Amino acid sequence: MRIRYKPWARPELEASKFYIDDPENWKGKWSEFFKNKNNAIHLELGCGKGQFISNLAIQNLNINYIAIDLVDAMLGLAKRNIENVYNEAKIKIDNVVLTRFDIERILLILEEKDQIERIYINFCNPWPKGKHRKKRLTHTRQLIKYREFLKENGEIYFKTDDDDLFTSSLLYFKEAGFEVISKTYDLHNEKIFENNIETEHEKMFSKQGIKIKALKARKANIE
Repeated sequence: MRIRYKPWARPELEASKFYIDDPENWKGKWSEFFKNKNNAIHLELGCGKGQFISNLAIQNLNINYIAIDLVDAMLGLAKRNIENVYNEAKIKIDNVVLTRFDIERILLILEEKDQIERIYINFCNPWPKGKHRKKRLTHTRQLIKYREFLKENGEIYFKTDDDDLFTSSLLYFKEAGFEVISKTYDLHNEKIFENNIETEHEKMFSKQGIKIKALKARKANIE
């Protein structure tokens, strides 16, 4: 999603207590950032405007969340959305952190010691052209990277509107050593998630009559 430059975003992020501008320095010790450091850590790749992560984190205060995006304007909006949700509930923000980073280089900021329990990938760029497909967040080469910091039996929750991306991703997960434990080509009629939080894109595509594809995959042991 393209978004206009927002001059306020960078200053607000730098002043925020739940934004980190140097994620490389936290590699292997992300739990130390959170006051409730014994809680499990979940990760959202490509958090966009933060509608999903803000509602997910407020509903699960016993879980710590890292949300990553590459665009300051998106992260600025995510920051404001998180603040609005937490302020409305009169709850202090201490179980979610935002950071700016290129997900293709994610192994520079996460490793095995971080023991991520779950990854969320929602409506990522489908990169339809053949030469660009390796940029997909669910491509085999990316999934292999995620294995490095996912804990044993760690999970990935994936949603998309794109038929080709979903079909291809089923193969990518198998190639990368993940077991697809549930899948659906119509998420809103086959509820495979315990509590599906709709993203901005999800609501938009659903209104257009586009069915949402989704899956849950588990890190499997590779012999």
